[in-house]
Amino acid sequence: MVGTDGRAAQKERTRMAILDGARRLLSEGKPVTVAAAAEVHNISKATAYRYFSDPALLVAEAGLDVRVAPYEDVTAGCPDLRAKLKAISLYFLDLAFENEAGFRQFVSMSLAAWTPDESRTTLRRGARRVRMYEQALASEKAELPDGRRQMLVHALTMATGTEAMIALLDIAHVDHVVARETVSDVVDAILDHYLGRQET
Repeated sequence: MVGTDGRAAQKERTRMAILDGARRLLSEGKPVTVAAAAEVHNISKATAYRYFSDPALLVAEAGLDVRVAPYEDVTAGCPDLRAKLKAISLYFLDLAFENEAGFRQFVSMSLAAWTPDESRTTLRRGARRVRMYEQALASEKAELPDGRRQMLVHALTMATGTEAMIALLDIAHVDHVVARETVSDVVDAILDHYLGRQET
């Protein structure tokens, strides 16, 4: 019997396969439809539409996914877990700044496609930052209980990326420099809370 974690992992693999199919079609200059992207990896049309009902949303996320650097590059030169987690947080904020128009468009499409039916998986986004945080925690063998580790990932996820950019630029009305300093301070506070204060 497949457990909850196993089902979640399978859903993530299916989702990533559909995105990979879309990227392949884009790189070959072919039209991207949900069915065509799924067919690249022999995924049924019905299954694909549970993840992406709108081909425009699929294309938008596939394009954004291409721009994400690998974990090893993002954390290169980081001496410890704390440095890796902070580097990931600032990387995803910088990525949002560098691709602001595309990310805003993707958020707009996501919100437009929102449905109150929680059984649908259409809007379960790529969670690239989540995977990187989890990879850092696994690589450093962080001594945190599972629940505590999950809460750390949740807190860090909330404090960066497009969502933090929109809150700081559009609501707090600060510039990019102040926004980055703010995210840096918030991440430090989160890490102090979960990992203990850093010695100076």
